[in-house]
Amino acid sequence: MCNRRAGHGPWATGPVPLLTGEEAAAWDRRAIDLVGVPERVLMENAGRGAASILQRLHPKGRVIGMVGAGNNGGDTLVTLRTLAAWGREVSAVVLPDRGHADPLTHGWSIPTTVFNEQDDEWLRLLDDAAVVVDGILGTGVRGAPRAREAGLIRAVNTAGRPVLAMDVPSGVDPATGEVPGEAIDATSTVSFGAPKLGTLLHPARRLVGRLLSIEIGFPPLAPDEAHAFLATPAWAAARMPARSTDTHKNAVGRVLVVGGAAGMAGAVVLAARGALRAGAGIVRIASAAANREIVQAALPDAVWVDAGDPYALEEAVASTDACVVGPGLGKDDWAAGAVGRVLEYAAVSAPGAGAAVLLDADALNLVAAGAVTLEPGGPAIPMLLTPHPGEMERLLGDVEAPRASDAVGRAREAAHRFGCAVLLKGAPSVVAAPGRPVSLDSQGSSDLAAAGMGDTLSGVCGTLIAQGLDPAEAGAVGLVVTGRAARLAGLSVSLTPSDVVEMIPRALAEMIDDEILPVDGVSALPFVNLDAHPVW
Repeated sequence: MCNRRAGHGPWATGPVPLLTGEEAAAWDRRAIDLVGVPERVLMENAGRGAASILQRLHPKGRVIGMVGAGNNGGDTLVTLRTLAAWGREVSAVVLPDRGHADPLTHGWSIPTTVFNEQDDEWLRLLDDAAVVVDGILGTGVRGAPRAREAGLIRAVNTAGRPVLAMDVPSGVDPATGEVPGEAIDATSTVSFGAPKLGTLLHPARRLVGRLLSIEIGFPPLAPDEAHAFLATPAWAAARMPARSTDTHKNAVGRVLVVGGAAGMAGAVVLAARGALRAGAGIVRIASAAANREIVQAALPDAVWVDAGDPYALEEAVASTDACVVGPGLGKDDWAAGAVGRVLEYAAVSAPGAGAAVLLDADALNLVAAGAVTLEPGGPAIPMLLTPHPGEMERLLGDVEAPRASDAVGRAREAAHRFGCAVLLKGAPSVVAAPGRPVSLDSQGSSDLAAAGMGDTLSGVCGTLIAQGLDPAEAGAVGLVVTGRAARLAGLSVSLTPSDVVEMIPRALAEMIDDEILPVDGVSALPFVNLDAHPVW
């Protein structure tokens, strides 16, 4: 078994922090001013670490560094100097602000060309490059690059060479992921200390390539220094509910799935299958009476409940730990009544310990339409809302809410407005809860863009809540489980929700057996590894 510990390497059980540019700068200042780590030491560690990664990923050919005036330019010079000491052929294209000579070269002769738009010598260097290091702009830059830097960025992108970006691709906003002008299209990005939040968010995410994070000597982050983190499989594995050897079905999670208007049985079946595969001891399905034969034939493992019978529904809620409400439910008066009754029964079924509720799909649309009302100031029971972007638009519904592209801001706003945990599905999915850091999904990909995936996710999250995780943790862990199951299926765009359901046992087995390891060709290096289809 691998020995995992707190921190943010690939073996860490602690959350991987995601920093804005301001948070990264504050961490940098604390390392220098309070801990006493010289700035040159941080730069040396960053540059030498980046050189190790570049040598592993691109072991042959000439390396050209694009050296800007800031710290990223200094990191790039250290990288070039280190590679030169190892015998690599290197050259530097330096922006005029930095000057021609630099003490960071430590006396090593690095062929240097000062960038001049009127001279094409630097363009010839690009033509001869096997790989380019992007140190043009750093995390402190805001807005679109100036014309000079924009021209250099365009030239690098046009050259068609592999690019290793330092900390963030030049032109990317490290906090929001916005790309207000020209930006480097990187093959890989090495972040220093911790990944930057914006590199996980679109549109920047498509420019980051493979994301790697190296430790360079920073002190531990203070609790209030990072307001977002990345939920990795190692983090999720450390939070998986333990099951004792003498347990029984009522002690390992009782889940009630409420949904399925007449003719809409598929959604509740997918949610219930997800709940069962995630390890629920008992799963009940409350649906329209017309669906009974279909549901019981498709899923004899679950217990049938007539959602139209208030007494049967009340008894089912009283006998459950978590209610998943909304898949295929519809938006008519019958549906609104079912949601309202579940919320009422959950709050009173066991004072102080009532069933938790997950609202998804049509249940959220009913809340947005005002047909179902959540208690002001937050629900009296643990609750998780799981909207997709369209449902989130309807839930927030006003022009003062954060813009639609700001997934982190919208998830935070919804958590504040409704007083509960919110899982905003997307790329990446974001989980927010009042007064807590947001978490971002590390495993999702475009392969999951298929109808029914959200129903499966809701079932998995419902089981995790029923087994004792709080709603926010259940949302983050559920994303890891379903995302990892999708990866294990290996079906790319042919993936279906049923494929994900069938691979959930393998994803859980990895976590329970403590065998999650980076599986790519450079996993021996101590860094976090994320690409368009992340592997940890």
